[in-house]
Amino acid sequence: MVSLVAAWARKFLALVALFTMNAAVVRGQEPTRTSPEYQTEALERRLQNLQEQMSGMQSMMAVMHADLLRSRAEASELRRELEASRGLPAARLPAENVSGPKSEALLPGPVASSQAGTGNEQRVQKLEEEQQLSNARVEEQNQTKVESASKYRVRLSGAAILSLISNIGLVDNLDFPSLVPADRPIDPKGSFGASLRQSLLGLEVFGPEIKGARVSADLQFDFAGGFPNAPDGVTLGLARLRTGVVRITGQRTTLVAGQDAPFFSPLSPSSIASLALPAFAYAGNLWTWTPQIRLEHRVNLTEDSGFLLQGGLLDPLTGEPPTSLYLRTPDAGEASRQPAYAARTAWSHRLFHHELVLGVGGYYSRQNWEFHRNVDAWAGTTDWTLPLGDQWEISGEFYRGRAVGGLGGGIGRSAVFSGPITDSSTRVRGLNATGGWAQLKFRQTQKLEWNGAFGQDSSFARDLRLFPLSTQSYFDPSLARNRSAFLNFIYRPRSDLLLSVEYRRLRTLSVSGNSEKGGHINLSMGVLF
Repeated sequence: MVSLVAAWARKFLALVALFTMNAAVVRGQEPTRTSPEYQTEALERRLQNLQEQMSGMQSMMAVMHADLLRSRAEASELRRELEASRGLPAARLPAENVSGPKSEALLPGPVASSQAGTGNEQRVQKLEEEQQLSNARVEEQNQTKVESASKYRVRLSGAAILSLISNIGLVDNLDFPSLVPADRPIDPKGSFGASLRQSLLGLEVFGPEIKGARVSADLQFDFAGGFPNAPDGVTLGLARLRTGVVRITGQRTTLVAGQDAPFFSPLSPSSIASLALPAFAYAGNLWTWTPQIRLEHRVNLTEDSGFLLQGGLLDPLTGEPPTSLYLRTPDAGEASRQPAYAARTAWSHRLFHHELVLGVGGYYSRQNWEFHRNVDAWAGTTDWTLPLGDQWEISGEFYRGRAVGGLGGGIGRSAVFSGPITDSSTRVRGLNATGGWAQLKFRQTQKLEWNGAFGQDSSFARDLRLFPLSTQSYFDPSLARNRSAFLNFIYRPRSDLLLSVEYRRLRTLSVSGNSEKGGHINLSMGVLF
């Protein structure tokens, strides 16, 4: 009996010992909060949370990515056009990586739990960095995006330009003079001032594609529209519309509608001192910003040469000042009930890494000065841009016309009159004129260029002497010839900064032989945005 009890006791103790060992093993298999397995699970939960947050960011980044791709393509095209106009080899932007960041490589073979924890830590850190970068890009996009009522992208641009001015003698306008009026004893013999009126503001809209043609538009403003009737109003320049066009651009054909420079007289001398009016306005440069619609077609002859054909309709302006501050009444050109017609053809060829361009154009409009007094206005134009090596260039324009005061020709006059224009017996005759300008450019470096130019506008003396000077024009009837010449340098230490110094000499001659002279010194500093 004793032996039997001892045997059952030994079996019971063995079972207790076995249960205790199993329990210990089971408890040993449970992960503790400090074990590598528990850390791995925590990191994986953090990884899952970050991935869920990243999925929300990815949808936003997809929209940003499409905008960035389109902006990159447009910037590349604009850079090629800009550097082609400067004669520099087109710089290519780096290709966009559309595949996104590369995924992490998997570690081969079995690894210890501590190595897995280290790898997860690195993945979590990388995801956190990517999230911070994505947040920064979203904030930057929200700050730089210009909101519009439509879904199409809008870009704000412009230039803040301060001009310090010193005039020698009397000029017609202190900050951007065009001619020298007749001297009077009470007039000052010189002047000094500063102005921000030539600062620019622009809006560009990038619209949809219509059957492969891109739609775009832009508006340009400055602050040279006059002065408010207030104390020190000369420093409170009024905003003014300069140009505004809509373009539908195909592979070789472009339709342009809006207010723009006359396309048959496309060039202007290089000057930062004269932006509110193009340089040599009323001194040989046909420039008036005119409402128009035109069609342009490019014909490629070779890889480096081709023709540009242009034709269009324009508002037939005559240069008359408005008769009302609030109501628009038709001038003599608009009273003819037909538009002005113009055309231009130009041949271009790549030479010395620059564009050689030779163009000829023509213009016609009808003017109705009432009482069946009709005048046929016309002009023939030519323009040229001739590279002389990598650094030198000659450019210019010439015109011969009649009754083109609406384009700035004839020193702003279209016709001469024998008496009051309201008198039916007054005779009207279109004013014949010639003019032009030429410029020599030296590109010392990519950032510094020198320009010297001369321009002249001359009205025919026989037309001016036809009628008494006291009654014959809506502008000064005694002006026979206006000359202008300048020398400047333009320095761009960066793409968004510019500095320019210019000296301009002006001389205006009357039909009686009197000559008035004046000088203009301009120091301009600007920031582009």
